[in-house]
Amino acid sequence: MFFWHVPAPNEAMLISGSKGQTRDTQFRIVTGHGSFVLPVKQKARMLSLALREAEITEDCVTQQGIRLNVRAVAVFKVGDDAVSIANAARRFLTEQDQMEELAGRIFAGHLRSIVGGLTVEQIIRERNRVSQEVIAGSHGEMEKLGIVVDALQIQEIGDATGYIKNLAAPHAAAVASQARIAEAKADQEASQREQQAAALKAEYERDTAIKRAGFLAETEQYNARAAQAGPLAGARASQEVIEEQTALAERQASLAAQRLEAEVRRPADAEAYRQRTLAEAARDRMKFEADGNAYTERTLAQAQADANSARAASLRDGNQELIAANRIVENLPALADAAARGMSGADLTVLNGTNGVNEMAAGVVGQGLAILHALQRGANPMKPAVDGKAASTPRISGTNPS
Repeated sequence: MFFWHVPAPNEAMLISGSKGQTRDTQFRIVTGHGSFVLPVKQKARMLSLALREAEITEDCVTQQGIRLNVRAVAVFKVGDDAVSIANAARRFLTEQDQMEELAGRIFAGHLRSIVGGLTVEQIIRERNRVSQEVIAGSHGEMEKLGIVVDALQIQEIGDATGYIKNLAAPHAAAVASQARIAEAKADQEASQREQQAAALKAEYERDTAIKRAGFLAETEQYNARAAQAGPLAGARASQEVIEEQTALAERQASLAAQRLEAEVRRPADAEAYRQRTLAEAARDRMKFEADGNAYTERTLAQAQADANSARAASLRDGNQELIAANRIVENLPALADAAARGMSGADLTVLNGTNGVNEMAAGVVGQGLAILHALQRGANPMKPAVDGKAASTPRISGTNPS
């Protein structure tokens, strides 16, 4: 509403002209809620309760007579209680923008006072003590002004004479030496670590190269196998075909050999055996004929000689039997020739070789002698056989081709 005024959360509204003002302030303070302000009769003003900051830069002289330039920052605000608001309102209501400058001057005075009672070493090492003493020293004045100090921090201490620098020189040298030593150690360790890292990197690169080469070799090997798979399969197929053809050729050759064995060799062997057997039989027959003819001629000659002897004896003794025998002997060559011609056309089988031939010839001659003895016995039945033995007729086996 037009007559309703509400202060901000960080503001205090001061209403003057009201009948309800307090005895001490003579104006009404409103915070945190609104209030009616009657026009013409009442007047409302706002006092900021927000946080403020004052920068302090002051040349100070220490207990040792050394001039220092101290820079600090103070953080303060108007108190929240009615007394602090009333004190601040009376002093800063129309000059709120100058509150930082006025408060900064007060802090600077107390800062010079505190620094003057301390040494440089104490100020440097005990900055918090300096800040607390400045706040404590200005507390009474700040309370009268209605200001509450939240914090005061010394940010920088400057030394135009070089005292602080010289004071820090030994420590700085020691620190610098330690820093150089530490830096050298760090460089050495860094170099060692760099060498170790380089060695590890080289080892890793070597292992990687070896593995990569192994992978490439395996890849090339697999590619080569894959490329050779087709030709190898064709070669294996060709080899299997050649093996099958070879086996077929071997079976065909074996079959041809068996056929040659059955159709040519065995019949040829049989024919050769037959020819050889026939040739041996012809040879034996010719030998038998020759031996028979020779034996016949010898027998005839012997018989002729015996006949001549007998004839001569018979003629000398007048033996008629001998004359008859002489006639038989005269006809004996014709009989032997007829027997020889009968045997010449016969197919004889000689069982015991040359002995068999001799036995056969002897048999033929024996048959002739048997005929002769039979004729002699016919002429003289009572005359015994020659030498008192019966003539034996040899057995001759043979086959007549007719």
